Amino acid sequence: MTDLYAIDSHKLMYHPRRVAQWQDVGGDWEKAKSVYPIYVEMSPVGGCNHRCTFCVVDYIGYQARALSLEMLKTRLPEMGQLGVKSVMYAGEGEPLLHKNINEIVAVTKASGMDVSFTTNGVMLNERFVENSLSLVSWIKVSMNAGTPATYAKVHRASEDEFGRVVGNLKRADEYRRKHGIDCQIGAQALLLPENAAELKELARLCRDEMGIDYLVIKPFARHEHSTKEAYDRLDYDQYMALESEFAEFESKDFHVVFRKNTMQKYMEPSAARYPKCYASPFFLAYVMADGSVYGCRDRLLEPQFEYGNLNELSFSEIWEGPRRQESFGYVREKLDISECRKNCRMDEVNRFLHRLETSSVPHVNFI
Repeated sequence: MTDLYAIDSHKLMYHPRRVAQWQDVGGDWEKAKSVYPIYVEMSPVGGCNHRCTFCVVDYIGYQARALSLEMLKTRLPEMGQLGVKSVMYAGEGEPLLHKNINEIVAVTKASGMDVSFTTNGVMLNERFVENSLSLVSWIKVSMNAGTPATYAKVHRASEDEFGRVVGNLKRADEYRRKHGIDCQIGAQALLLPENAAELKELARLCRDEMGIDYLVIKPFARHEHSTKEAYDRLDYDQYMALESEFAEFESKDFHVVFRKNTMQKYMEPSAARYPKCYASPFFLAYVMADGSVYGCRDRLLEPQFEYGNLNELSFSEIWEGPRRQESFGYVREKLDISECRKNCRMDEVNRFLHRLETSSVPHVNFI
């Protein structure tokens, strides 16, 4: 399998100045407070048009709220000036439901930050494609089935929406090719008992009908606060042999990213991980649809990781403020990562930073 975008790994090593800044921090808050995130995940809206069986943010409640465009017109340029390099619009709701999403994309890009989306693709309509596709680095569509019936079962949506998403992706691909737009378009699917037998059909659809660039197949990892229990004890060892079956779909223009590394980590004991979280509160920030800023996307609604609200404070006031200082101390001294979600977004980053801090790679000076 080809992983051109390091989806099953990380890219922090390509930001050596920020890593060196982090290494210099130690336990010094005065140094830590000015280490700004490279990447921000932002939830434009709280509501969602699907109720997926695997949703890890169901505990938030799909609330009908949205980030203000006027507020973002001030905060996004500030974030870019402070060193944030990318914003992914995703979150607790479906980002394309925001009525001003095209204007938000334009402001983000004009602020010097790369833009991406994780979406269910239902609202990937002509207006978005024509206005925003040229400003977006990549779009990844969550599409967890190869047939309308299974799609409806897993996404808890209508069967008709399966064809609608296929059509939306096909039209987006045609538009970018016609206009020479450099936006990578992919799909992703959680490997679940319901869809395991038809993911090859999804790969075929992605390559031959939609014309997109890649399909990611990854494991489920339950959030401790989620109300979903159906997939708590999945054994991914039984699925490892599937990797070879996707080789037939590989081509110059299409790749399947079978996240074998992540599946293997899911099966390993928690003790095999790093001893603490190194990434928080540094390299990632998460903005909820009510404007609250968090230092960990898997610790939403937990006060130890909430730093302030963009509707009330500037990003610098939040990031260098007392609540993030408290979180800095909490993560260093009290956080028990055995309670953290396996395969969190910063897992590979944490493994990398752990090796840097402990020099656990033998003979590191023999470059």
